[in-house]
Amino acid sequence: MDLSSVTVYAEGRFCRYEDAKVGLLTHGLQYGTGCFEGIRGYWLPEERELALLLVRDHYERLMTSAKILTMSLPKSVDELCDITTDLCLRNHYQADIYIRPFAYKSAEDVGVRLHGVPDAFAIVPIPFTRYLDTSEGLHVCVSSWRRSGDTIAPPRAKISGLYVNSPLAKTEPVINGFDEAILLSHDGHVAEGSAENIFLVRRNVLYTPDPSQNVLEGVTWRAIKELAQRELGLDVVERSIDRGELYSAEEIFFTGTAAGLAYVASVDRRAVGDGTVGPITARLRDLYDRIVSGRDPRYESWLTRVYASARVSA
Repeated sequence: MDLSSVTVYAEGRFCRYEDAKVGLLTHGLQYGTGCFEGIRGYWLPEERELALLLVRDHYERLMTSAKILTMSLPKSVDELCDITTDLCLRNHYQADIYIRPFAYKSAEDVGVRLHGVPDAFAIVPIPFTRYLDTSEGLHVCVSSWRRSGDTIAPPRAKISGLYVNSPLAKTEPVINGFDEAILLSHDGHVAEGSAENIFLVRRNVLYTPDPSQNVLEGVTWRAIKELAQRELGLDVVERSIDRGELYSAEEIFFTGTAAGLAYVASVDRRAVGDGTVGPITARLRDLYDRIVSGRDPRYESWLTRVYASARVSA
């Protein structure tokens, strides 16, 4: 990907990606002392508009992650939302995008600690198509790697160093012919995918691991729970889920900012249902797609329209 023409926000100013430098000994790089978010932007061709999804929710979660790492973000949530909109305008994007805000410890020295280390902050927006192929069902396996527990590092924060868990879990199934992994918690309960939350459907009830299973409390995860209850009238149960329940589920799907909503066709070579997308998953996926594409006015508050906001400001 050629990033030379991308405008980013770093150290309190807008600049070119290639002018935003990080030293080799930067604390966040060496020790993983950083936290981040991922925000999706969807191009709406009929409106010639770029719609950012649930921006405030992401920055509120980033505030929490930063607090856990004894960091402070340089601006308020409202200011960060405005900066993000401005950044998208400066890049003149007319395509789907992915926005990566992140905060990190910026000292360039050697020493494992959080105290007494200065912070830095940046936002990088890039063109983005898809993270997973959601047109077909995913063939997944239970990973031999376990989800990191709260006694190691708090999984409710999107901490950079903690994310070594995800590529370890992701690479294992891919090189073995699967599409994605399901991680179990330290005590053997279902936690999440390598970068997604997970839902199971059985007898018209939606089940998902509760936060005590070391899951990241996803922004899309919360949104799908709300849609399932409000629009489909489903009961949503958060509880511990045994591995064996994966094999008896009628439907399974992943949710995530990057992934959207992706259905699972098989787990450990066992078909989920008949291996095709289930009715509840299909309804939720269609509803979510309508919302992010600006076709459901009831959820207009979930979207920040970039070019419309510029016209209003002008």
